[in-house]
Amino acid sequence: MSAPIVSVAAYPVRLDIDYPDRPLNRVTSAFRVVLVLPMLVLLALLPTGLLTAPVGVMLLVRRKYPKWWFEWQVQLQRFESRVCAYALLLDDRYPSTDEDQSVHLDIDYPEASRDLNRLLPLVKWFLAIPHYVVLVVLFIGVIGASIGAWFAILFTGRYPRSLFDYIVGVLRWESRVTGYAFTLVTDRYPPFTLKP
Repeated sequence: MSAPIVSVAAYPVRLDIDYPDRPLNRVTSAFRVVLVLPMLVLLALLPTGLLTAPVGVMLLVRRKYPKWWFEWQVQLQRFESRVCAYALLLDDRYPSTDEDQSVHLDIDYPEASRDLNRLLPLVKWFLAIPHYVVLVVLFIGVIGASIGAWFAILFTGRYPRSLFDYIVGVLRWESRVTGYAFTLVTDRYPPFTLKP
């Protein structure tokens, strides 16, 4: 007798990045640290950290998450993901401000009155502390993996698949934690996994 199949709903924040199954540009990869600077300056000018508090207040007082605010946050998080993918050599195309390119971030719009607890935004940042600790360790690994990938791209023109999967997994994990603790799109606690 076979075990029953248990269906688990997908997490409301999903990130995937297409593997570049082609030769990558060695010149832009060699100078990526310099080339990504304008995009990092642009991101620094955007008020990403200031967007959490108003959403928390809206959920607390009105139990609403305006669709336009959600769309702004999603588009901003998508742009941040494209810049991060470019900086970590996951894609050699300069990050677009509006096209998905090879980075696919999907976030389900929450029905605030049904899906979100009114008081949980006050403590989500605190509840996510175990994730922060694990992510710090994982991001140290991302730095090492990126350096290894940089050398591999310079010599072979290819991104090693195992390093690519590891870095994408860490970014996926970070996106889920951001969706839970800062974008406030779900009350489901993020899973401790690199897998989709």
